[in-house]
Amino acid sequence: MTRENTKVIQVGNVLMGGGNPVLIQSMTNTRTEDVEATVRQIHALTAAGCQIIRCTVPTMEAAEALTEIKKQITIPLVADIHFDHKLAIEAIRHGADKIRINPGNIGNTDCVRDVVKAARERNIPIRIGVNSGSLEKQIVQRDHGVTAAGLVESAMDKIHMIEDMGYDNLVVSIKSSDVLMCVRAHELLAKQCIYPIHVGITEAGTVWSGSIKSSVGLGIILYEGIGDTIRVSLTGDPLEEIRTAKRILKTLGLRKGGIEVVSCPTCGRTQIDLITLANQVEAMVQDIPLDLKVAVMGCVVNGPGEAREADIGIAGGKGVGLLIRKGEIIRKVPESELLSTLREELLHWEE
Repeated sequence: MTRENTKVIQVGNVLMGGGNPVLIQSMTNTRTEDVEATVRQIHALTAAGCQIIRCTVPTMEAAEALTEIKKQITIPLVADIHFDHKLAIEAIRHGADKIRINPGNIGNTDCVRDVVKAARERNIPIRIGVNSGSLEKQIVQRDHGVTAAGLVESAMDKIHMIEDMGYDNLVVSIKSSDVLMCVRAHELLAKQCIYPIHVGITEAGTVWSGSIKSSVGLGIILYEGIGDTIRVSLTGDPLEEIRTAKRILKTLGLRKGGIEVVSCPTCGRTQIDLITLANQVEAMVQDIPLDLKVAVMGCVVNGPGEAREADIGIAGGKGVGLLIRKGEIIRKVPESELLSTLREELLHWEE
């Protein structure tokens, strides 16, 4: 089932599935009980492009805090619950737009039924989450380890359990830190699952290694038409998750808007501090709402030609810089003014 054909689910004020745009998610790393800190982080993530936020709910105090958090944010809030079904019910009562549970660790069948009853009363979606670290022991023992097929089997069992309780307002996620296993699991799941799929590489690692693993894994999965929401899981500032997710989606043509910066890899002809300049440009364009490609080149010999496919670009050498538009040199400026000149051009951009 490709994303165009999955069931449409409403989460707060957004729709997922059925060909709707792939949504970017992240998770707060504050104590949910600390409303002020949690709201502050959600605002920062929202400004960066986060569209759905997940908060852990390990205590009743955290569940109760959702009421006040919800009053102060503009994006849907997902409550993440493990082990205690009463926390899931309380989170629903306090305004969660969706809950994330693993029916395998939330309690017995009666506990799951109570959660489903509470969700049905408010028409709140349930995200069924299964990952390689929580796969049932009997499946792991039978398969002599975690497998893609085992992850899918577990997820489908949970789906059928909740469907048998008369509820189908569902989202599904299956995750593994093994990138290729995760890809294979999603390929298998998509053949059997009609519900929106949340995709991610769990425990991907640090900002550097995790971004690479997530880009490879999510890139393959999304390119195959699978996935309705994504989270890039990184050991670092959650803002980095949003930046990486936006770049993955834009690279795959699944998201429009935002300036794309391309730059040459430097070589012996480079006569300016191109590495610093390229990083400055990338940071500088974050707040400019244009859908453009900006080239940063370190050589005035090949710069104009290499930047031809970009909407606008700069190239420099020996203290002098060129401003280039569609491959044509517009202006020559001192190297020290390249960044400010480029920003002015972008702020006053006209086709």
